[in-house]
Amino acid sequence: MDFYSPRAIFLGKLTRDFIILPSKKALIDVPGGNTLFSAIGLKIWEMDSVPGIVARIGEDYPREWLYDFALWGLDPKGVRVQSEPIDVRSFMVYADVSTPYQDDPVVHFARLGLPFPKALLGYKPPNLYIDSRTRLLPTSLRQGDIPADFLDATNAHLCPADFLTHSLMPAILRQAEFTTITLDPSSGYMNPTFFTDIPVLLTGLTAFLPSEEEIRSLFQGKSTDLWEMMEALTAYGCEIIVVKRGLNGQLVYDSATRSHWDVPSYPSQVTNPTGAGDAFCGGFLAGFRRTYEPLMAALQGNISASLVIEGDPPDYALDALPGLAQARLEALKTAVRKV
Repeated sequence: MDFYSPRAIFLGKLTRDFIILPSKKALIDVPGGNTLFSAIGLKIWEMDSVPGIVARIGEDYPREWLYDFALWGLDPKGVRVQSEPIDVRSFMVYADVSTPYQDDPVVHFARLGLPFPKALLGYKPPNLYIDSRTRLLPTSLRQGDIPADFLDATNAHLCPADFLTHSLMPAILRQAEFTTITLDPSSGYMNPTFFTDIPVLLTGLTAFLPSEEEIRSLFQGKSTDLWEMMEALTAYGCEIIVVKRGLNGQLVYDSATRSHWDVPSYPSQVTNPTGAGDAFCGGFLAGFRRTYEPLMAALQGNISASLVIEGDPPDYALDALPGLAQARLEALKTAVRKV
């Protein structure tokens, strides 16, 4: 399927997800990944837009899913299929809507009396490691991974990825004259070891979108005040800092006006919390493209997340009733607190 050049692109990862939901229902080998959920987060607000996705997958990745993405209105031309298998399986189990675990899946399937899926055989939980400054991963993005017509876009979001990917990509996008670049960091480098490396990543970004856990980890031993951390990060040339706080919503700091906002999460009926933070980032990019106002961008991100978490498949939110997102946005505006 051919598309016009996208106006926004999303760079990150695609995964094969195995999820045990808070309801104890198991989702077995379904499409996932931060690139997918963030693109959907934007599309909620721009149904006529065709966001481009950039990621690396192996020859063992279900190819029919790429056709599904196209049917959902995403442009998968930037998905690079490598000539060898790449294990992009991801397992998550939720004790409740805000408590995920990624440890040994065998234990959890046995505990719940669920049959263990053959597609998870040989799976090992991810190691909590510190990123390398020099070693590329099979999923690390390279300059040549971005299709030429994707560089005609003007807006990009960098989903969580390894340090080398995030070191390389912003410069490439700036050289291509992208006007809006947002970045959601990875826990692999949001730690004190990389504290002096962070300024390089932040320079020239429109918005930096860490989770509360990530920013606290980065500033460990230096500060415990979230607003102080956020203000310190803008000194490196990033205009806007948003701290994602799960069910507690988001904190937003705009360095241009020195404004602080506390945005509560929209009260959703949570079915599958997976992808909420990524959908927020996609909605944020859509909102900023539309208004150039950090608070309005955060509100749109918040509503994108609220819709994504209410259903099972990744494209669930794209079938929301027309006008529902805007109605939720209007309701949420009244709950924002300026700090």
